[in-house]
Amino acid sequence: MSRPPTFTPPPGARAHRLRTTRGDFAVIEMAAGTAEKGTVLLLPGYTGSKEDFIALHRPLADAGYRTVAVDGRGQYETPGPRDDESAYDQYELAQDVLAQARAVGAGTPLHLVGHSLGGQIARAAVLLDPAPFASLTLMSSGPARISASQQQRVKLLRDALAVLDMAAVWEAIQAMESPVQPPEETDAGTPDGDAEENAALRRRWLAGSPAQLIATGRRLCTEPDRVAELAALRIPVHVLSGERDDTWPVPLLDDMALRLRAHRTVVEGAEHSPNTDRPEATARALVGFWDGAPY
Repeated sequence: MSRPPTFTPPPGARAHRLRTTRGDFAVIEMAAGTAEKGTVLLLPGYTGSKEDFIALHRPLADAGYRTVAVDGRGQYETPGPRDDESAYDQYELAQDVLAQARAVGAGTPLHLVGHSLGGQIARAAVLLDPAPFASLTLMSSGPARISASQQQRVKLLRDALAVLDMAAVWEAIQAMESPVQPPEETDAGTPDGDAEENAALRRRWLAGSPAQLIATGRRLCTEPDRVAELAALRIPVHVLSGERDDTWPVPLLDDMALRLRAHRTVVEGAEHSPNTDRPEATARALVGFWDGAPY
């Protein structure tokens, strides 16, 4: 899962609920720091949240872009059914994105950015209706289903969620991924930064919907290749990734970019989450694409 540097919005940003025709969505929004050139709608990935983009708000605002990062239905602070998987069909989630696009308002170009699962939902929204969007950025999001190794991880998670509650699954994940030791303490006796971060990640995990994770996880393992459909729309597309990725191999992303005739960025030193691994470099790449993209 993505590990944002903090769950606290940066100065000048505000957390609020975006009212749409399909319900209210938790967002973090930041106004452009200079004359506004456009608005950016940011969609998080599987097990993620709006906080995954927290380090992008300031550099994008400084470059003239208003930012709106969204918790999708059933993610963190946007409630969703916890036992109805049909609520998380990709078509329904894509319709949510179109409603969010209408709600953020017109007047300047609207740029859609989706990370990982968010990229495939963003693609589905654009294929339903490209009209609201000036561009689409697929961040570490591939042409079809995820790699075989990641399919195995998602299947393990889906199997666990079928028999355990979210708290028990979290503890199982920690037991598999973390050394068994008590959290360190500072001289003042308070948990160190890692412990605070883990507590925030746990809160996010427990707030999420298990039905959302099961349904979207299944879709990640079966997503068809829709690159030709997207290429036919002629919308400006940016394929951005780290230099290493075990969810969709980088050569597969390179090939997708060629098929889309897309702008391509590889962020050095980043893996599956360049938005958290190298946010400044990622922001520069995004701004460079938007500033040069035809509208």
